[in-house]
Amino acid sequence: MKKITLLLTLLTAVFTQAQDTCGTAVAITAGTQVVTAVNGTELPPTICAANGALGTNGAAEWYSYTPTQNYTVILSTDITANTPRVDTRVHIYTGTCGALTCYAGDDDSGANYSTVATFNVTAGTTYYIAWDNKWTSAGFTFQLTENPIVVPPVTPVNYTTQTVSTINNTYNICVVDMNNDGLDDVVGISTGTMKVHYQTSTAGTFNVVNYPFTDVSFYPNWSMAAGDYNKDGYNDIVLGNGSGLSILTSANNGSSYTGYTPGQYIFCQRTNFADLNKDGNLDIFSCHDINENVYYLNDGNGNLTYYQSNITPGAMNLSSGGGNYATLFTDFDNDGDSDVFISKCSGPPCQLIRYDGGTTYTNISAAAGVNVTPIQTWSSGIADFDNDGDMDVIITASAGLHKFFRNNFETTGSLTAFTNITTGSGWDTNTSTNIDNIAYDFDNDGKVDVLGGGNKIMFNQGNNTFSAVPYTGIAVGAVGDLNNDGFLDIQNGSTIRYAVPNGNNWIKIRLNGVQSNSNGIGARVEIYGAFGKQIRDIRSGEGFKYMSSLNAHFGIGTNTAITQVIIRWPSGTVDTINNPGINQRIDITEGSTLANTTFDVSAMSVFPIPAKNSITIKTKEGYTAVSAEVYDLNGRMVLSSKIENDTLNIQSLNEGTYLLKVLDANGNAASQKIVKN
Repeated sequence: MKKITLLLTLLTAVFTQAQDTCGTAVAITAGTQVVTAVNGTELPPTICAANGALGTNGAAEWYSYTPTQNYTVILSTDITANTPRVDTRVHIYTGTCGALTCYAGDDDSGANYSTVATFNVTAGTTYYIAWDNKWTSAGFTFQLTENPIVVPPVTPVNYTTQTVSTINNTYNICVVDMNNDGLDDVVGISTGTMKVHYQTSTAGTFNVVNYPFTDVSFYPNWSMAAGDYNKDGYNDIVLGNGSGLSILTSANNGSSYTGYTPGQYIFCQRTNFADLNKDGNLDIFSCHDINENVYYLNDGNGNLTYYQSNITPGAMNLSSGGGNYATLFTDFDNDGDSDVFISKCSGPPCQLIRYDGGTTYTNISAAAGVNVTPIQTWSSGIADFDNDGDMDVIITASAGLHKFFRNNFETTGSLTAFTNITTGSGWDTNTSTNIDNIAYDFDNDGKVDVLGGGNKIMFNQGNNTFSAVPYTGIAVGAVGDLNNDGFLDIQNGSTIRYAVPNGNNWIKIRLNGVQSNSNGIGARVEIYGAFGKQIRDIRSGEGFKYMSSLNAHFGIGTNTAITQVIIRWPSGTVDTINNPGINQRIDITEGSTLANTTFDVSAMSVFPIPAKNSITIKTKEGYTAVSAEVYDLNGRMVLSSKIENDTLNIQSLNEGTYLLKVLDANGNAASQKIVKN
């Protein structure tokens, strides 16, 4: 027994002496180490921490550490293993024993004078760690933590700021084209007046016009949306208020506006224009905070009828419960119509509601797996973040943690469970929260980024990862190209933050609907090239409260060509533009690529719809229908035939929806959607 005791004593002595000098320093890796006592025999050569004298006994305990890769290291005694905390001091050296150089050190950065030393290390370099007895010789535990070094990316895009003193209305939260010239303008609202800063051909300058109005009871303390719901070619405005909404309707070619307040009580949050029943007319939608969502159906003559989901007889199922803060209408299942994503606050989970045609909407939140709790969000970022051809969702938190969900439609062919890919995406470590979050390609590199809280943009790095880049004072605002240089600018109050072009190439698309609503809201725009595929959906109302450009913006990075642009209109029309030029805006009228010239679709009537074997085509005086072409929804011609006795035989077609193009004797054409049973 005495021999065993003597052996243990000798082993303990060897272990203790093995960390008493630099030459016998114990090699350690990440994790925790127990120091039994600070009683070594070799002094540190110099003081690397504060309070520049060694302990009275001159003792130290020595360790060596050689990292396998570059890290940011945290060396700490401010850990729960030391309760209460111990007053410690550490010195970190590089070099060799006998020729050491101070590299880092710490005395009192932790609680109760404990140690927290943070320093970067290089793979393969040996670092010597010496704990001295300046304050105590008692034992303690320390922890070495390795973190990958985060190298801030080169700023993807820079901004200059301009203060426009005349942007001084009470509510300045809207950027949209108001005079139908393709250029984004700034819209401000005050009591009894709307002020429009029309963008001019001289970059960064505006022509300012005030429009008085009456009959507006509610002002947009929550949100604004824009869209041409009366189809006169000029955008109308909806004002979302905590008590209801009011509407400003354009007249006289956009030279005057009339107010209208429907009068129903709505605790109105996000407002949108959307064609809810796909009849070609824009309807008005409003989130309701404390009850089911509401909407106003447009009969095509500008007359609006009020409905509340699940309450008004015949209403569409566009919500379940209250807490509705923001809606984004976008096509999640790539079937050519807009589904609905609802960001929920105050406890209820977010909802994904699929449009199934007619007036049928189906809540698929559970099947999609996006109804996570607990979460609190006022808005969400929705875009094809991985450029795989379907829309993904980042539920951006107004409090708590963000969640990133990848849509798997492109691989599964159905709208089923999304995959939670938050971990490792950069959203798991982003602690900045905000009520407003918007998704755009701010640096034109071809990947959609997110602007939210924390004075930073979360830039998309590809592979479903994001990196935060800080900007002094940056905040969410209305977004558009306010100097017509192809880069997206941000208007917030009287300040416009202009993006400085960084050399990346781009294209922007402006739509003019014919059968569809005139803005093309709900259309899917696709571009193709060596970069692959990118998609955008035209949406009225982004984030929580702002209205931003209705033009579709794409960056293509350093690529110098786009091989194809495809527009899939809500009506089913598919327009295709091959090899468009880059760094320009392209204006596309619905159906314009199907023929060189067109005639007014109202001069033609087609019936019955749906049809089984044949359809009858009647044209008004001045037009004689002689032939027809039928295209599937991918833009492929499936039938070409003469029209005989006003009749087109469609027996050869499979059941489904098609686009009919009718040509007259002069080669003019008109197009219309048909359905074959």
